[in-house]
Amino acid sequence: MTLNQIKMALYALMLTNKYGLKLRKTNDPIELTRLRLEYAEVLLSKLNIGVEVIGKEKIEQGGQYLFISNHRSIIDPLVIEIALRGKDIHSLWIAKKELYNSFFFGVFARNSGCILLDRESSQMGSFFNGIKAAVKQGHSISVFPEGSRNRTDTPLTEFKKGSQIIAVKNRLQILPVFIQTNTNKVLMESIKHNTKDLEVTIEIGDLIDYKDRSKTGEEAYKHQFNL
Repeated sequence: MTLNQIKMALYALMLTNKYGLKLRKTNDPIELTRLRLEYAEVLLSKLNIGVEVIGKEKIEQGGQYLFISNHRSIIDPLVIEIALRGKDIHSLWIAKKELYNSFFFGVFARNSGCILLDRESSQMGSFFNGIKAAVKQGHSISVFPEGSRNRTDTPLTEFKKGSQIIAVKNRLQILPVFIQTNTNKVLMESIKHNTKDLEVTIEIGDLIDYKDRSKTGEEAYKHQFNL
């Protein structure tokens, strides 16, 4: 690792845990959202990464959705937090058990309102009950339906079935978002070369009715963004 990479890794670790501890002190959804957004703004600014949002007018003020997004990098949740800025939406992320136990992200994930997904569990009742309770309280839900980061050369990998089940069970309209930029390449450019004025573009799609069974979630997503 270069000196710049080491410095950035230490800074990101410090910042992530700092905000994880701040998040631990509140259960207020407005404050949780504010702190997560502040964290995203501070870290992306340090990385010299700006965010351009296309179609932000499609997000209804104070709306409640299931947000689905493609996923290439650890900074993708930050990009989406920026995209929702000023829309009075309090969305909770679905986080894998591995993230909860992560040395780097564990404190942040456990305190930021994430809903735990344990793929090894034979009983998924508590997971779906957690989502149902969050939706009842007015939260939106955000998920990466690919399940894991896409490290291939294709723009999208296969969707897991869970996101469509979440939408139907909770009668949530689906709002697809597509991060057009390969965020992993942008992140590496920042860390390795300290490049200035980097930018990520994210596009907001049109609503997908959770009752529409004419296409799978993956088919509808690909159709929206011509993938």
